[in-house]
Amino acid sequence: MYPKLPRTFYERDDVVQISKELIGKVLCTKFDGNLTTGMIVETEAYNGRTDRACHAYPNVKTPRTETLYGPPGFSYVYLCYGIHHLFNIVTNREELADAILVRAIEPKEGIEEMAERRGQESPSPIITNGPGKLSQALGITTSNDKTDLLGDEVWLEDRGVNFGGKEIEASPRIGVDYAGEDAQLPWRFTIKNSEWVSR
Repeated sequence: MYPKLPRTFYERDDVVQISKELIGKVLCTKFDGNLTTGMIVETEAYNGRTDRACHAYPNVKTPRTETLYGPPGFSYVYLCYGIHHLFNIVTNREELADAILVRAIEPKEGIEEMAERRGQESPSPIITNGPGKLSQALGITTSNDKTDLLGDEVWLEDRGVNFGGKEIEASPRIGVDYAGEDAQLPWRFTIKNSEWVSR
């Protein structure tokens, strides 16, 4: 058994730093006895107070964003384009609405189950190299919104994998052109040369 990330990991106030540190951590799900896991290879940071790309900007609470204002270490799962379930991690503290989108993972356990959920015959990057894809592969849907990430359905583990600064690349986030200057913030983090990163 590997240790779950503690609440204190998520409670810090620098969402960008946490987003970078999530690279190499392992996202796990267990539904109906099926364990599926994957190492995080791509993340994006969002700040609800200053970042126009964040759903909560400028610090506005709506039924959709209510989860973002809740306690850290919980999931924020929303539907994109009416079909893609996107998995985010709430950070900082209540009422501050910071979150990290997990964009891609490298499968570790339950790979055949993940491929089957994605309708693929064999495991390849196409099963998890995008935020909607990885949620489908892991069985995550909007029903998992507000899930405590210290529980037994969805959680994150530290398996001792640490990437040095030169192995992680920072770049602008994807699909946030509407955010003006904030669209250029280098808040997307990826493992360099990983075939599992979104395209």
